[in-house]
Amino acid sequence: MDVGVIGTGMMGQNHVRVYSELKEVDSVVIYDVNRSQAEKIATQNNAEVADSYEDLFHRVEAVSLCVPTPFHYNVALQVINAGMNILIEKPICLSSSESKELEKQTPDDIVVGVGHIERFNPIVSEISQIISDPLYIEFKRHNPTSSRITGSSVVEDLMIHDIDIMLHALGCSDLSVQAKGNDDVAAALCTSGNSVVYLSASRKSSKKIRMVHIEQEDMTIQGDFMAQEIYVHRKPGQYKVERDRYVQENIVEKVQVAKLEPLRAELSTFLMSVKTSTPFPITSRQAIENLEFCEMIKEMF
Repeated sequence: MDVGVIGTGMMGQNHVRVYSELKEVDSVVIYDVNRSQAEKIATQNNAEVADSYEDLFHRVEAVSLCVPTPFHYNVALQVINAGMNILIEKPICLSSSESKELEKQTPDDIVVGVGHIERFNPIVSEISQIISDPLYIEFKRHNPTSSRITGSSVVEDLMIHDIDIMLHALGCSDLSVQAKGNDDVAAALCTSGNSVVYLSASRKSSKKIRMVHIEQEDMTIQGDFMAQEIYVHRKPGQYKVERDRYVQENIVEKVQVAKLEPLRAELSTFLMSVKTSTPFPITSRQAIENLEFCEMIKEMF
């Protein structure tokens, strides 16, 4: 299959690299308004450079859209109007209203996926099978200050990953929300039935953190998104006294996780969706729900 990548920023470069390594890809064609940048990335990955959108569309069957968020709607619309299958990097658009308009203008026979990459992190599927009745869920997603321009606040840039997992992988619904923050630091406290979910995100941290902590009556689950590791702490119900202190001996299990690069899994899944004309796991509708949740949080700042 011949695939295109529009935009050669950080994520665009990663898409080009992974596509060039996938055996199901015959050729990778790049388009960027900065042609010299496109040529540089093409040379590094044995890819080709298109002269225009129209040139790109004539040469590929599917497209990854990796331009800055404020340009998602207009560029995605051009791709869709050309009849191209498309994977849009998250968030789907700058606003939920733009996203809904894009959804309205998308024909049913075109595959449209949204790149919420953490859904393809192997610890997410493992944790979704382990949990049963969570009482407390905590997500932390903190970044050092970055010069990367996203056109989004920390909520759409970072927290949205955990919002997507919360809503569409862990099944939290009917949420009530309280939130505080600004463009670079944000926290949200949500309740869903008997579950309390706390999300925090920052672009001002001195340490990169990607973690989830889940407590149930019978266990505590700790997951590290970067190391792709899960530990389960179980209470055996045995206590003893040492030096006038109560001591509980927990059982700690390390879950076997088949580690993989989430972006590779995401792009392979997208190509399979195109090949089989089946929906991509993260649909436009789910992406819009994620963005609406982000907007609800930001309205509380």
